[in-house]
Order: sequence, then C-alpha cells, then structure tokens
Amino acid sequence: MQWETVIGLEVHTQLTTQSKIFSGASTAFGAEPNTQACQVDIALPGVLPVLNKGAVERAIRFGLAIGAKLNRVNVFDRKNYFYPDLPKGYQISQLALPIVEGGSLTIRVGETEKTVRLTRAHLEEDAGKSLHEDFHGMTGIDLNRAGTPLLEIVSEPDMRSAAEAVAYAKALHTLVTWIGICDGNMQEGSFRVDANVSVRPKGQAEFGTRREIKNLNSFRFLEQAINYEVRWQIEQIEDGHPIRQATVLFDPDTGETRMMRSKEDAHDYRYFPDPDLLPVRLDEDWIEQVRGGMPELPQDKQVRYRDVFGLSAYDASTLTGSRAMAEYFEAVAAALPRPDPKLAANWVMGDLAASLNKAELDIAASRISTAQLAGLLARIQDGVLSGKLAKQVFEVMWTEGGEPDAIIEAKGLKQMSDSGEVERIIDAVLAANAKSVEEFRAGKEKAFNALVGQVMKATKGKANPAQVNELLRARLG
Repeated sequence: MQWETVIGLEVHTQLTTQSKIFSGASTAFGAEPNTQACQVDIALPGVLPVLNKGAVERAIRFGLAIGAKLNRVNVFDRKNYFYPDLPKGYQISQLALPIVEGGSLTIRVGETEKTVRLTRAHLEEDAGKSLHEDFHGMTGIDLNRAGTPLLEIVSEPDMRSAAEAVAYAKALHTLVTWIGICDGNMQEGSFRVDANVSVRPKGQAEFGTRREIKNLNSFRFLEQAINYEVRWQIEQIEDGHPIRQATVLFDPDTGETRMMRSKEDAHDYRYFPDPDLLPVRLDEDWIEQVRGGMPELPQDKQVRYRDVFGLSAYDASTLTGSRAMAEYFEAVAAALPRPDPKLAANWVMGDLAASLNKAELDIAASRISTAQLAGLLARIQDGVLSGKLAKQVFEVMWTEGGEPDAIIEAKGLKQMSDSGEVERIIDAVLAANAKSVEEFRAGKEKAFNALVGQVMKATKGKANPAQVNELLRARLG
C-alpha cells in the first residue's frame, strides 16, 4: 500500500520584548535560576497581570506580514493543567478569539513552490523549565522563563514530507527574524517547533491519527524526527496495530521518538476567559502605524530581484534567506561601478557563503565588508583581475584582511593585459606543443583546451582567459 504523510506545525516564537508578557520581569537569557521571576510570574496571592503592549504590537506585525485577519477584539483564556513548572496551575493563552487568524506562507522545495496555510497565531505566556540533568533522583525548577511572551503559530496540515516541513519552518524562521519579532535563537529556545504527524493511504480524504512531536529545536532534528515517526506509524499500521493519539519526544542520540503522554484535546484543559484580563481591542490607527513601519518582506524582495535584477527564482530565494544577507547583497550590488546584480549574487552566494559556513559565522559578522567585496568585483569588471585571480585576492582578504587594490599590488596578481606579451607566450607554447597543434587541426577540440591550459600555466594564471582564447584561435588559423 502507498502512504501519504500529513504534517502540521505549531511553532513557539519568543517575542523580542525586554520584559515579560504580563509582568515587568526581564526576559534576558542566561540569568541564574529563579532570579528573573517576580511576584506575578510565580503567582503570589493578590497579584494581577498587566498586558505588555510590545507583545501585542509584534503579533500585529506578524499578522500583517502573512496577510492574515487581525481580530480587532481578541481575548485571553486560562488553559488549566498541573505541572511543577507552572506555578499558577494554568497558562494564560488565547483559544476562541486569537489575535491572528488565517494567512499563508510560500515555501520552496527544490524548484517547486507551495503555499502553506496558517490556521492562527495567538499570544501566550511560557512556562518555567524543569531541570533533570543536574539533580540525582530529583528535579529542579527554574521559573525564569515563566511569563516570557510567546506567539504560537499554528499551520494547517498542508505539508506532505519532512522536506516541506523543514522548508516551512525555515521560511517562518526567516520571516519572524526579518520583521524583528523574534531573535530566532533555537539553542536558547526562542524558536521551538512541535510537529503533528500522521499517515493515511494515498487517495484517502480522511486524516489518520496524529502524534505530536514536542520541542524540536533544530531543523535537522525536525527532519529526522518526522522521517522516523512516519516510518514507525506505517510499520505499526501494516503490522495491524492502531495508532493512538499521543505526545512524543525525539531523542537525537537514538534518532527515535518515544511516547511522553496520551495527547490531550482542548476540552481536557477546561479553557475559560481569564477574568483578570480585559478583551484586547486593536485600534485601526495603531494597525496602520505598525504597517507603516514594516520592512520590505522576503517575498516582495524575491519578486523585485527577479523582475528588476533579472535573477533566477533560486538566486532570489537564497539571497532572501535572511534580512542580513539581502542587505549585504544589495549594498554590494549598489556599489559596483557598472550594474551587475548577477556578479554580486554569485560572489555572495558562492565564495563569501562558503567562507562564512567554514568559519561558522553569520553574514553580519563577515570578515569582508560590502565595500571591500564591491571593490574586488570592480577589479573584475575593469579587467584588472580574472575570476581565478579574484579568488586568490578574496582568500587573502578573508584570512589576512586588507583592501583589494593593495593586495593586488603587493602580491603581483594583476591580470596580464599586454596583448603583445600574451602573443609571445602563445607562440612559445605552440612551438613546444606541436602534437596538440596537429590534433586540434585534425578536429580535436580537447587539444585546444590543453593549449589554453598551457598558456595560462605559463602566465601563472594572470592572462585574461577570453583574450587567450581569441588570440590562440587567431594563431591557429
């Protein structure tokens, strides 16, 4: 039997406010346990929550970015459950009237584009953290995260493979960091993914029973967890065992998922409107003010890169992988003496990206500035450097620093432009390679390439390859 995978993601994005969603306590990461949990966060008797306006504004920004409906009136609810890291015995969240409803996000998997629909995005507070590793036979509780503002973003079950789920998670990660509502630091828990996974026979309209994989904090783990879960569910069904709805955890060491608890439904949490918080009313002027402060979005940049710069869909998608990369690319392209976005794109996505990956650096921490890279590319445009020589200059710029012109001068890397000198070298190569000349004249094009290689070797790579080709063909008749 052929099976189809059905995936929906719930992503918890920590908002970039300096204080918590219902208190003035700090959200800074890395403090000593329980030093950033105030009376509201630990639910002392008589305290009342006060909504953080900055959290609401960031939710509005997200809703505008995905083309969603913003509920002008939205309500906070109490989600009731008992766990040691939840001091109140309930979590303040949104159920019936979330701040954001609908919207969509376009993803790319290979050459295929797909639109993933979003169900909702709602504001809520984070819980604390249970610490098991450092306590033998006991569990420690750190309430620093309690009350940290989250925007939980829920997709429709529109994804059909782990690759699509990863592409969606990456696109969402790019968007929330792009518009400045989340720092995207997955190691610190700022962007955490829950994956709802089920399988069904191909052609069946009804969904299978889903299992939720909780708290995936890397794209690699997301892909591994989904692929394992899909295989496990198919094997269970084919062996005659029913799939039971459950919450599971992924173990990166074994590459397997394991059951944590049976999955609760909404009614199990006994949601009801929080009596301590008034409904939130969004003012139209406020929404328009937020809209006016929005940056150009990744999707809009991709269209501009294709239509105005003439780049391919792949190049446009890659260059908008982060706002920092897009801004770097545009700065390089704007600084070139002659407009050539493709040249700038090739170097940003090629040599620069490879060097950044090798050094494990973000483009914002690049050792080569936009002005320096543009200066290097300008020497390609004016014929001072060939592509091969430019790579040598780039390597020196990356490892030792310095300006391209100074490196070219100091290392003697200027491209040979004297055609008379190139012609003399060609004559010497032809005289020393009579057999290759004979083979070329007999119709073997490979012999010509061999002669070009000999000329470039004799010039130590400093000759202009196009000029060598032209002069060599003229010499050979």
